[in-house]
Amino acid sequence: MPHFTQLRTVWAYSIIRCMTALSPQADLAALHPDIWRASQLARNATRCIDTGHAVLSRQLPNSGWPMGNLVELLVQQAGISEIRLLAPALRKVAHKRVVLLQPPHVPQIVALAGMGIAPDQVIWVKSPTNSDALWAAEQILRGGCGALLFWCTHARSESLRRLHLAAQAGETLFFMLRPLAATQDASPAPLRLSLRPAPGGIEVGFVKRRGPQREESLFVPITGPSEAVSDRRVGRPPPVPSRTPAPAPAHAVTAADLRHEVDH
Repeated sequence: MPHFTQLRTVWAYSIIRCMTALSPQADLAALHPDIWRASQLARNATRCIDTGHAVLSRQLPNSGWPMGNLVELLVQQAGISEIRLLAPALRKVAHKRVVLLQPPHVPQIVALAGMGIAPDQVIWVKSPTNSDALWAAEQILRGGCGALLFWCTHARSESLRRLHLAAQAGETLFFMLRPLAATQDASPAPLRLSLRPAPGGIEVGFVKRRGPQREESLFVPITGPSEAVSDRRVGRPPPVPSRTPAPAPAHAVTAADLRHEVDH
């Protein structure tokens, strides 16, 4: 029986022979969905959701956010309009529920409703530890939902691989929001973008994408209501005038609730 290394070498050689026989205009995706020209954005069968921002969609493979994949958003700080950046796509999948896992601040249903996302379409999951949050994210992905937004300050490469594999088992729109410092970390995510605040919008950097490397950042104008994840810390509400009702937070569940449902 041929050794695995020999089989892999033969397969790679066959691919190279096929590629050299193709014309410069040939579609490499027809040869294999994970092959693309370095000078062109990848085009494959991955289902995507339009970002709602034409200037950004033109810079992404398949012109949108990939479903069933890990997408990393590396943010300079929370609350820089990252939710508003995602809002057009979230509206399209909200009927299957939008899950906010471990957001740094209280999700406000008033702001979400202003973005066109109904309160009953949002679930806020709280977890006492990072390991519990990683476990909850995997369970949510395997169970399926419209979109999962997971704020995570630290994740090992093996944890990222597990989450990416779990996402590939379904068609959830999966965004992992991590600190900008994680840019240097290895990741299986096919799409990694850095987000920095800018007057009137967001500066988007292309850390990783299936296509040509882009050194310069892209300005994406953002308009609309205030950010849905406010800067009001959990358990520390600011003073509110007596006649002004406080913004209502999204419905919350805990990782323990998820464990109970999985076990039963």
